[in-house]
Amino acid sequence: MSVYDYEVKTIRGESKRLTDYEGHVMLIVNTATKCGFAPQFKGLEELHRSYKDKGLAVLGFPSNQFANQEPGDNDEIAQACELNHGVTFPLFGKIDVNGANADPLFQHLTQEAPGILGSKSIKWNFTKFLVDRDGRVVKRFGPKDTPASIEPHVRKLLEY
Repeated sequence: MSVYDYEVKTIRGESKRLTDYEGHVMLIVNTATKCGFAPQFKGLEELHRSYKDKGLAVLGFPSNQFANQEPGDNDEIAQACELNHGVTFPLFGKIDVNGANADPLFQHLTQEAPGILGSKSIKWNFTKFLVDRDGRVVKRFGPKDTPASIEPHVRKLLEY
């Protein structure tokens, strides 16, 4: 299976198949607007603006599973991301990324790119998954990995 086999809900509640991103490099991130790592929204937006025309898709998936740092509903999240962080990259509906109710996409991502010591669970907000143009998960980055530190990996995958 690849990420293209999944369907997700946009932040506005519409169904979206990830096949819409076929041929793109994707950076899939679990986000939270009240997290100490929320300043990374700026760096993610910079990656989005710099590379969207070259084939990068930054995709944000809000989650409230870590210290209640995303308590709002989808409308509140969208507004906070836009007004407070200038986000224009695609945001999706709030989901669980761990546990019995984890979104199937995140089950796939964590299976394909385990964390430290082979851990499948996501430890905190702003865990990032880099996906190549063929829909394969190629690397997992932790919350402390900044978008700027990930940029060389993105550039490499964008090369033809």
